[in-house]
Amino acid sequence: MRCRVVDETANPDSSLAPPIHVVAALIEDANGRVLLTRRAEGGDFAGRWEFPGGKVDPGETPEAALARELEEELGIQAGESSPLIRVPYAYPHKRIVLDVRRLHDWRGAARGREQQALAWLPPDRLRSYEMPDADLPVLAVLDQPGIYRVTPNLPFDACGTGFERTVCRYLADSDCLVQLRLPSLSSSQLQDVVSRLCLRLSVNARSRLLVNADVALATAFGIGVQLRGSQLPGFDARPLPPAQRVYASCHGADELAQAAALSVDAAVVGAIHDTSSHPGQSGIGWQAFERLRENCSLPLFAIGGLHPDQLAAARQHGAQGVAGISSFWET
Repeated sequence: MRCRVVDETANPDSSLAPPIHVVAALIEDANGRVLLTRRAEGGDFAGRWEFPGGKVDPGETPEAALARELEEELGIQAGESSPLIRVPYAYPHKRIVLDVRRLHDWRGAARGREQQALAWLPPDRLRSYEMPDADLPVLAVLDQPGIYRVTPNLPFDACGTGFERTVCRYLADSDCLVQLRLPSLSSSQLQDVVSRLCLRLSVNARSRLLVNADVALATAFGIGVQLRGSQLPGFDARPLPPAQRVYASCHGADELAQAAALSVDAAVVGAIHDTSSHPGQSGIGWQAFERLRENCSLPLFAIGGLHPDQLAAARQHGAQGVAGISSFWET
């Protein structure tokens, strides 16, 4: 994963041309395999693999551009499609907006009409193929959860059977993660809560449980951790093995670059909107979020004043998912 440090006090667009609008398709066959195409030699990112598509012409809709590109490149006639994720990304020599749509139906057999190589791959093999940086957030949408629920600050006596059932119910959804953020608990109380939860959870569900900041506790129970931004400079390498998730709370380009250097699995960025948990602090808004997204290929969760129902909308700004406390948790 890569992140560049940018000067957020300057006009980020002052010396750059407007972004190039590129549309691409997620195409899956009846066996769930995903189609990638290989970029031709002599051009940008020669030899790398990507989702098929191309530039949107002036006055053209993304749907029309996708249909045209797929017919020209693959010889298929595209049917209905729906938005998946829209990734603003700045390469050193150009800016793009990668608009990825899930293709629901098509006619014809895909073939490389421009002599490009094609590969139909199971989702778990996509990461073994080298892709341009702008495509990496798309992979995260395919293989990581999109809803990140953070616990409210509960007292120990509120973390009993009912609390455990709520956490287990949330983690029964494969598109959900849960972070235990319980600063009112002592270390021994938090360890007790984690121990009881781990006894209840399956291995797959346990892999989507994270604790806030406590690497030692995460190590002891084989679960994930979300690092605070202030913790990042204290690590020289990723603090947990690949099987355990490491997320980072980031508030700017510097922290995102530090998180990327540690090979974290995702960063949580915000607050997007004003929140009751941080009175007097203004949200950064979606425009600032997109500026950070442009310079980082990490999966980014947006947090602050959001609701789980806003996942699809957040992905149109380049977010991997949405995170929150009050609107994400049963009181």
